[in-house]
Amino acid sequence: MTQDQIILMAILAATVGLFVWGRWRHDLVALAALLACVLAGLVAPADAFMGFGHPAVITVACVLVLSGALISTGAIDALARRVAPAGLGPLATMASLTALAALLSAFMNNVGALALLMPVAVMAARRLEIPAGRLLMPLSFGSILGGMTTMIGTPPNLIVAGFREQAGPASFAMFDFAPVGLAVAGAGIAFMLLAGWRLVPARQAGQEGFEIGAYLTEARVPARAKAIGMTLREIEKEMEKAEAQVVGLIRDETRIPAPGPWRKVRAKDILVIEAEPDGLVSALSALGLKLEEDKKQEAREAVQSDEIRLAEMAVRPDSPFVGRSAADVRLRNRYGVNLLAVSRQGRRSMARLRTLRVAAGDVLLLQGAPEALSEFAAQFDCVPLAERALRIPSPRKALLAVGIFAAAIAAAAAGLVPAALSFAAGVLAVVVSGILPVRNMYSAIDWPVIVLLGALLPVAAAMADTGAAQTIAAFLINAVAQGHPAFALALILVVTMTLSDFMNNAATAAVMCPIAIGAAMALDVNPDAFLMAVAVGASCAFLTPIGHQNNTLILGPGGFRFGDYWRLGLPMEVVVVAAGVPMLLWIWPL
Repeated sequence: MTQDQIILMAILAATVGLFVWGRWRHDLVALAALLACVLAGLVAPADAFMGFGHPAVITVACVLVLSGALISTGAIDALARRVAPAGLGPLATMASLTALAALLSAFMNNVGALALLMPVAVMAARRLEIPAGRLLMPLSFGSILGGMTTMIGTPPNLIVAGFREQAGPASFAMFDFAPVGLAVAGAGIAFMLLAGWRLVPARQAGQEGFEIGAYLTEARVPARAKAIGMTLREIEKEMEKAEAQVVGLIRDETRIPAPGPWRKVRAKDILVIEAEPDGLVSALSALGLKLEEDKKQEAREAVQSDEIRLAEMAVRPDSPFVGRSAADVRLRNRYGVNLLAVSRQGRRSMARLRTLRVAAGDVLLLQGAPEALSEFAAQFDCVPLAERALRIPSPRKALLAVGIFAAAIAAAAAGLVPAALSFAAGVLAVVVSGILPVRNMYSAIDWPVIVLLGALLPVAAAMADTGAAQTIAAFLINAVAQGHPAFALALILVVTMTLSDFMNNAATAAVMCPIAIGAAMALDVNPDAFLMAVAVGASCAFLTPIGHQNNTLILGPGGFRFGDYWRLGLPMEVVVVAAGVPMLLWIWPL
């Protein structure tokens, strides 16, 4: 091994380790890896930012904008309501929602598709009196599977197409991914509907609503409240019917995390209460307590009125609220919204509610006017966990948005123009026609993903230039696959899928594509099959809630814990390998 290869492998190992650790955002880790390669002389300074002009990066950004246009016009909302009518049973509802998620994810951002369908699934679960997780996990997995079927369905496919263009005669076409992708997606969805859904943990089965874990909220003891003079033990006895408990006490701005049961409550104390959503209001009213964030509105007779509403919202992984607190964003002063409680399944934070840093997958209980809540959800990229009114600003705009998107896909699929140009023209069309306001064009783009891709592509190029990719590929082939092409293909698929369970799928594709090409060259076989194996493996992250944004998004609303995903996820990955390897060998012969 050369010195450059050793340095690059060390940088790559550190990068993968940081991805898996998850302490830093993926885009920051990718940028650090790029700068390390430049400082080490592995990437020329003039080429450091060439990745941001890569066709794959441009196409991802444009597809996100076009997806935003479809969402804002209400076109997808209308389709979602028609697919899951009220008369369907549990299995039929699961099948219709999962199939729609897969279909939408083939042509738009799969996180956006899931965010659109989550409220529909939650309301359906309430109607059917089943745990919401029973619908949400198949819905998430179905949207992930659907992204494999087209070139624009998911960023890994675009990255794979870009590497194929660099290594071979041309990029993959729009529907070159469909034969293998449809077979794998069909097998995965069929398994979930026939047997896999039984592996989803059923928490609080048969109860109305859905389990998101107990809320941690703060309640102030006002003057003349019933709780004054009572011990914490007496208060908890009063709260037994509401299934609530006191987990902390704040007195004179000093937190007492584990107060003794005989400690007496005083006026102006703040009790930290853990309660299920349905029992929260009754727990407060039984003792005359006031929500801490609501203390400026104590004149109101009830927590909820015609003007002031309560809303539960799930925090998306890419939300600008992640890592910040209500105090940081001045939630009440700037937006007129109160944060009443936070549900964080699986762990308890003892931070003050107003200073608690929000994490992806948290469920927030918010209070405010309907307009303020809608503005908050849009600006902070949160998903309301309730049925939303169907709002189509203009049916003409909705149809026009669908037509423009379809035309862009057709032009790219027919090879009339490169995909990046076709979708860029589509973006221009939706903006010029007034379908999508200019101010919303840039907000529709997932910028961390763009930075991630733009930073990692030069690093991936350095892997090929230094021969590091060929060295890693040779080790995998000689030491593990023993020189058998079919076994090597399956190995690339499994390794890619395993990495994708713990790190961003786009990063996984960028790391594995040079290795896949190196493996094909070492075996003197068709590299297309190996690149397609990377595309399939990078998309199939089913074992953990951190492998894919969709899995993170359903963590809170589904009441899931970290270890819940592998129960369905592991059999799903076995199905992917069982269906994917034969299809890869058939469609892309070695």
